[in-house]
Amino acid sequence: MRSLPELERGTITGMTAFDRQGRGGTRSSTSGAAIETPAIARLPGGPLPYTLRRSPRSRGLRVVIHPERGVVVTVPVAGRRGWADPERHVGSFLAEREPWLRRHLATHARAQAELAARGGLQDGATLRFRGDLHRLRLTPARPGIRRSTVERIGGADEDEIIVHLAPADRRSIAAVLEAWLKPRARAAIERDIARHAAALGVSPAAISIRDQRTRWGSASRQGRLAFSWRLILAPSEALETVVVHELAHLRVFGHGPRFWEVVASRRPDHKVWRRWLHDHSAELHGALDERSVG
Repeated sequence: MRSLPELERGTITGMTAFDRQGRGGTRSSTSGAAIETPAIARLPGGPLPYTLRRSPRSRGLRVVIHPERGVVVTVPVAGRRGWADPERHVGSFLAEREPWLRRHLATHARAQAELAARGGLQDGATLRFRGDLHRLRLTPARPGIRRSTVERIGGADEDEIIVHLAPADRRSIAAVLEAWLKPRARAAIERDIARHAAALGVSPAAISIRDQRTRWGSASRQGRLAFSWRLILAPSEALETVVVHELAHLRVFGHGPRFWEVVASRRPDHKVWRRWLHDHSAELHGALDERSVG
C-alpha cells in the first residue's frame, strides 16, 4: 500500500507518481546505481525544477513528487532504445500533467508549512502519535543516565511526549524518538495481524518494520509483510487498514474487485482511512524533520 498520492494511468493508487512504459528495446540490466542530475522543464506555467534519475531498473518514465526532494523523474539508462535523449519524453509528459503537478506541489508545501508552524522538534512543539497531537517536552535526564529516554503522559488538558535528554547520548532527538516509536509500531501491527490473519485464513511468513518512503506496507508472494513504522503516528484505524490491506494480498494479489471485497470484510470503512493516510502522508513523513529545530 503506497504512502504518497499517486496517479498512474489515470487511477489514484497511492504514491504521487505517474508511469509511462517505454516501448521496444531490450531489457536493461538491473545492476548498478542510478545517476541523478538536476534539470528544469520549461512548462506553460513557468519553469519547473526536477531531478532526472537514470536507473538501470527502470523500463519507462516515472514521475514522483517526493515530500522533501520535489519532482523526481526516473527514466531508463541511455543505452535502452529510445531513451538516449530523455528530455524530449519528459518535457511533453510533464506539460500534459502540469495542473496535477502544480496542485500536489502546493499541497506538499502547505503540509511542510504546517509542520514548521508546529515547532519541528523543539520543546513545546506538537507531534502526532496514534493520530492525536501531543505536546513535545525536552528535559534533561537524571544525573548518571547515559542514554536518552522517552515517555508518554496523558494529561487532563493535553497529552505529552517527554524526551529525557542524556548529555552522553550523541543521538539526535529524531533518532531518540524513532527508537521509541519503532517497537510501539511493531507491537501495534502485530496485534492487528493476530486479530485479522486467522479470520482471513492467512499466515504471514515474516513481518518487518521499516522506514519505507513510498509505501505504508507491502506483501510478497512468499508471504513476507513489511510495514512503515510511521503508521504509529496515524490513528489506530488507519494502521489497522494497512494491516488488513497487506493481509488481504496474501489471499488476492492485485487490486481487483475480489481484493477489495476481502479488505471490506474486515474494514468496511477502509476508504476513509486510506484517504486519511493520503491526506497526511507529507506530514507523517516529515514528522521527525529536525530542520526546524532551533
